[in-house]
Amino acid sequence: MKYVLSTLTAICFATSALAGESVTYEVDGAAYEGYHADAGDDAKGLVLIIHDWDGLTDYERKRADMLAEMGYDAFAVDLYGKGNRPVETGAKKAETGKLYNDREKMRTLILAGLDEARRLGGGEAVVMGYCFGGAATLELARSGKAEDVVAYATFHGGLSTPEGQSYSADNPPILIAHGGADRAITMDDVAQLSRELEDAGVTYEIEVYSGAPHAFTVFGSDRYQERADRKSWDAFTELLDNTLAGS
Repeated sequence: MKYVLSTLTAICFATSALAGESVTYEVDGAAYEGYHADAGDDAKGLVLIIHDWDGLTDYERKRADMLAEMGYDAFAVDLYGKGNRPVETGAKKAETGKLYNDREKMRTLILAGLDEARRLGGGEAVVMGYCFGGAATLELARSGKAEDVVAYATFHGGLSTPEGQSYSADNPPILIAHGGADRAITMDDVAQLSRELEDAGVTYEIEVYSGAPHAFTVFGSDRYQERADRKSWDAFTELLDNTLAGS
């Protein structure tokens, strides 16, 4: 099933109401607030969404609702903590820095969100992320600790591999959606990741969209590019069809 541009626009701009619900859960005694969108009894699988450096906002909630409309249970995980949604750039850098400097905590929080999503319903999962969430998605992929995850996808996300980490041949397939005009994550970074995945024998696809800047999928921002958003969503839809709907 493909989402044409008009459908994306209608869902994201014409409809302001959110169909899912906020879910509070605990990790190591601290409260976190995710967002769950239920596809109903005939759900084709589960998609875990990892937010960008803003924290979990209406952007991820809208994406979760879109996935539920497509027939997938969706859960947007919270990696910052309930009520912690930084606004200033310095605060955003501080929050992501805490997790980049504590990779074990990052993985723990993602896995806790995945556990909560499965408690609400759903088995096999695809993990996806935007910007910082893309980097977190790859962190989980490299860890090898996520059971029943059948694919990963990153949209304009960080691509570098920390020293001491690597990919393995048994990694599930990975989709990388990247803007050709991204000045934050360069084409050199894309090429380096490609070499690492080739050396490890990982199944992957890299899509590069000409003229698309960093954060090209963020609705309503000055960086939003409809063509790249549509093409990357189509590629992601195909990944879901091949790994969840077709499983």
